[in-house]
Amino acid sequence: MKHRFMVRAMFVLLTAVSLTLAYFLKSPIGQVLLCGALFVLFWLYVRHLRKTAEIERKHLLESVQRTASATLGHHRHDWMNDLQILYGYIQLRKIDKLADCVERIKGRMAVESKIARLGIPALVFYLQSFREMNGSVQLEVDIEDELQLDSLLTVDEAEELTDAIVETVRIFQFSGRSSWGETLQLKMSIYREGGEVMVRFDQVGTAGNPEALARHIGEGMTGIRVKADRSGAENGSLRLRVPCGKLNEVNACL
Repeated sequence: MKHRFMVRAMFVLLTAVSLTLAYFLKSPIGQVLLCGALFVLFWLYVRHLRKTAEIERKHLLESVQRTASATLGHHRHDWMNDLQILYGYIQLRKIDKLADCVERIKGRMAVESKIARLGIPALVFYLQSFREMNGSVQLEVDIEDELQLDSLLTVDEAEELTDAIVETVRIFQFSGRSSWGETLQLKMSIYREGGEVMVRFDQVGTAGNPEALARHIGEGMTGIRVKADRSGAENGSLRLRVPCGKLNEVNACL
């Protein structure tokens, strides 16, 4: 970022100097040469911007690919663990424990399916890759059956809600723990209530710093569409609410 600012500052400075010289030059040839030099300078600047943008896009794509690969690796590891447990029960002929193990797998599959159906790509990617990006927070997700946010919220509302969820988790991560070595247990519930989409956060256990948690939530929740209900912030609870902006789909919220 600092390098990019310096390049822009140098370009502006050289442009100003060139225009000043062009104003005082009396020779037409000198003015033509100066205009040519200014054109070359502008072309080099545009080329630099394109190259920088291409490098940034490449780095961003690589970052997303690494996160997606690590997320798939975690899911594969979980499935292998479940299969090994099932295989162990079968070998030990503990048939009575197979049902509980299968139900646990079905429950996790149901949650993953509900996340995938939310319809907001940024939010889906964030929740599916959460463990890879937030190792200090154990997030339990509970989503209302058949909830599809893309049919209820406009693009701007969906984007602001995603940003609010990410910011809220970050606030809990840094203000809800009593020590840095502690793993925060947080439950997030997404559901419909009246004509609004609700996202409720409940911290398992006692908040490490309830005053700081309440203060940071108040500072961080400055969205236009998404409102925060901080009545339970001292107890490690918080609700985000956003009206269903797609007027044709409001009846689906009721």
